[in-house]
Amino acid sequence: MAIKFQYNKTSLTDLGRQLKVRTRALPTLKNKESALRIEVKKSKERSDALLAELDKSVESYRYLAGLWQEFETGLVAVKDITLEVVKVAGVKVPELKEVIWEVKPVDAFRKPLWYSDGIRILQQTARLGIESEVWAERSRRLEWNRKKTTQKVNLYEKVQIPGYQEAIRKIKRFMEDEENLSKASQKIVKSRHALEEEEAQL
Repeated sequence: MAIKFQYNKTSLTDLGRQLKVRTRALPTLKNKESALRIEVKKSKERSDALLAELDKSVESYRYLAGLWQEFETGLVAVKDITLEVVKVAGVKVPELKEVIWEVKPVDAFRKPLWYSDGIRILQQTARLGIESEVWAERSRRLEWNRKKTTQKVNLYEKVQIPGYQEAIRKIKRFMEDEENLSKASQKIVKSRHALEEEEAQL
């Protein structure tokens, strides 16, 4: 990306200001990138841990597979999920607050006693799955923001800061050259005047 500039003091001041802004922002961006990297890792680990817990829970009830065939479907359903938006490393992410269930009444005289346990088991396993998804979404959002921050760090560090520094160097050299030429031309004019005065006196 080429930095546009003019060879004058106004442009030099403006470039200096832009360089200062980016130089000051760079450490903050690097810290944010580092924090996001850590949070992405934590979120992925939490999501994976919840999935492993879900698999373990499902596996522990596998011996009841025959009973589950008798279980009446539609007794328990997720009515709503309450999420809260929290900020993690400056990024808004979801956090599971509550799972609201819709549980149909069970006739205790006609249905087996284990139905109430079955409902509880389904709620536990479903909550694990939902929570894992929320953590996975959290991880996705954090990762997206981490990539954007990394791009900005690279843009500042590898493109813009060196570009502004080079442009400032060019302007300063140009202005120094111009000043040297001006001084040299003044000396030439002065020496001509001195020669003319000497000739006039002779």
